[in-house]
Amino acid sequence: MSKIIITCAITGSIHTPSMSPHLPVTSEEIAGQAIGAAEAGAGILHLHARDPANGRPSADPAHWGAFLPTILGGTDAVVNMTTGGSAIMTLEQRLAAPKQFAPEMCSLNMGSMNFALYPMAVKPRQWKFDWEKPFLDATDDLVFKNTPRDIAHVLREMGEKRGARFEFECYDIGHLTMLKHFVDRGAVKAPYFIQFVFGVLGGMAPEPDTLTHLKRTADRLFGSDYQFSVLAAGRAQIPMATMAAAMGGHVRVGLEDNLYLAKGRLAESNAEQVRLIRGIVEGLGREVATPSEVRAMLGLKGK
Repeated sequence: MSKIIITCAITGSIHTPSMSPHLPVTSEEIAGQAIGAAEAGAGILHLHARDPANGRPSADPAHWGAFLPTILGGTDAVVNMTTGGSAIMTLEQRLAAPKQFAPEMCSLNMGSMNFALYPMAVKPRQWKFDWEKPFLDATDDLVFKNTPRDIAHVLREMGEKRGARFEFECYDIGHLTMLKHFVDRGAVKAPYFIQFVFGVLGGMAPEPDTLTHLKRTADRLFGSDYQFSVLAAGRAQIPMATMAAAMGGHVRVGLEDNLYLAKGRLAESNAEQVRLIRGIVEGLGREVATPSEVRAMLGLKGK
C-alpha cells in the first residue's frame, strides 16, 4: 500500500462554541491547534475561519489573515482552504479568502444537498452566544448550494487561475458522477483526491457497505487516476477511517468532524485525534506521508 495521508480538519463551520471548550475559535487557537496537528502527523490541514468575537463561521479575509501566516511559518503541512465555508454563505463570500491567498489546495463540494444540523440543537446546554441555537434550528430548511455552474466557477477561479488542486468532497454517490462529468469536460486533471464524506444528515450514512460501493464506483470511473480518503462525522469517525486505511485509502480526522476522542470524552485538541488515528494506521502497517510526500502524491504546486 502507498503511504497514508492524514488530513486534519481544525474547526469547520458545523460545531458551535458551546459544544466544546476545546473547539478553536480565535486566530491563536486555530493556528496553535493546526501546528500541533501537523506535528502529530497531519500532512494536510483543512481550514475554516471564525469570528474570534463570537465563534461564528466567517468568510472575512481579515479573519483568515490573522492565522494563515502563523500556520505557514510554523509548519510545512499542506494548507487546504475551504471553498465550502458555511452552507449559509454565498459562493462569492466563500471564495473571497481563497482568491486572495491562493493556497496550493482547496476543498470543493461536488453538489448541492440538504445540510441538516438541527438535531444538534436538541441536547440541553448553556449556549454561549445567541446565534448558535437559531443557526442550528434553521437548518431544517437549509440547502447547501453548489450547482454545476458554481463548481465550474470554483475550478476556474482556484484551479485554472491560481493553480490550486482540490479535495473533492463527495457526500453521495451522485457526486462521483458529477466529478466524472468535469473530468470529461477537461476541467479537472489527474490525480484526483476524493474525500468520501459520511454522517451529515442529507448525505450518506456511515455504513461499511456504502464505502465499499463508493470505492468500486470510483475504481470504475477513475481507474488508477485517483486517491480516496474518508471522513465520518461524530462517533463513526475512527471506525470508518480505520476501514479506509485497511482498504488502502487515506483518512481525515479533526474537531470539524467530531468533538470526541472516545465515548463521553471530549478531545482536548486536534492533535489528540491525529495521534489516535496515526497509531491505528501504523498498527495496520501503513506509513504516514510527510508534507513533501503529500505534495508529490497529489501533484501540488508547492507551499
